Amino acid sequence: MFELEFAQLSDPGKVREHNEDFIGYAEPRTPEQVRSHGWLFALADGCGGHDRGEIASRMAVDTLVSSFYADRGAEATRNTLQRLIQSANTKICDCAATASPGSTTLATTVVACALRQDRATVAHVGDSRCYLTRRGRASLLTQDHTVVHEQVKLGLLSEEEAAASETRHYLSRSLGSNLVLNADIDEHQLLPGDVLLLSSDGLHGSVSAEEIASLISRFPDLGEAARTLVSLACERDGSDNISVQLIRIKVIERVGVYRGRPYNLR
Repeated sequence: MFELEFAQLSDPGKVREHNEDFIGYAEPRTPEQVRSHGWLFALADGCGGHDRGEIASRMAVDTLVSSFYADRGAEATRNTLQRLIQSANTKICDCAATASPGSTTLATTVVACALRQDRATVAHVGDSRCYLTRRGRASLLTQDHTVVHEQVKLGLLSEEEAAASETRHYLSRSLGSNLVLNADIDEHQLLPGDVLLLSSDGLHGSVSAEEIASLISRFPDLGEAARTLVSLACERDGSDNISVQLIRIKVIERVGVYRGRPYNLR
C-alpha cells in the first residue's frame, strides 16, 4: 500500500515573457505499476532565452515521464533515472546540433523524484532542488551544480561569498552541455507525513529552507501551500520563472533494507 497527495504550480514571474520551466509527473495506473515502478515527479528549468529553454525543459520532463513505465526488467530505479536523463540529454544535444547557426543555447536543469515503497530516489542535474520536510524542518537532498558551489567545495569561496556572487547562477552541469552526462542520484527513506518539494531556482533563490518548512506546516492543503510559496517568491523577486511540486506521503509500504544517505532529521 502506497498513498500520496500532491500539488504543482509554475509561474512565469513578473519579468519574463516566456516560462522556460516545465513540470510533470507519471502516475501508476495499475496495482502492478505501483509495486514495480511507483510514482515519478520531474521539474526542469530551461536555459537559452526566448523559447529555447522551454524546448529543452519540456524535452527533459517529457522523456522522463513518457518512458518511466516502459518495461525495464530488473533494472534498479536509480539506473532507470540515469538512463532516462542521459536519453533526454542526447535528444537535447541532437536538437541543438540541427539548429541554425547563431541560435541561443539549448540546455536545461532537471530534478526528478521516483517514489516507491518507502523510498524516494532523487536524481538531479543543475541547480533545481529537492527538499524533504519532516516535523517542521526542511532538509536539502540535492547539491547545486553551479560554478560557485564547486568553488566552495574547493575552499575558494565561503558560503556567504557564493550566495552574493554575480556568477552564482552559472551552471557547472546541465542537460545539453555535454554528450555524456552523469546525474547525481541518491536514495532516501520516507515516513508517513513527509512532504517532498521540487523547485526551480526562481523559488528557492528567494525563499529559505526554514520558510519552506514553516509554510508547508502552516498550510495543510498542498495547493494553497504551493500558491503561497510561488506568491512569496514572486513578491520578493519575480525576475525568474518560479516552479514547485509538493508531494505528501500519506501511507507507505515498509521494506527491510535501507542503503540511502543519512541526513540529520529527527
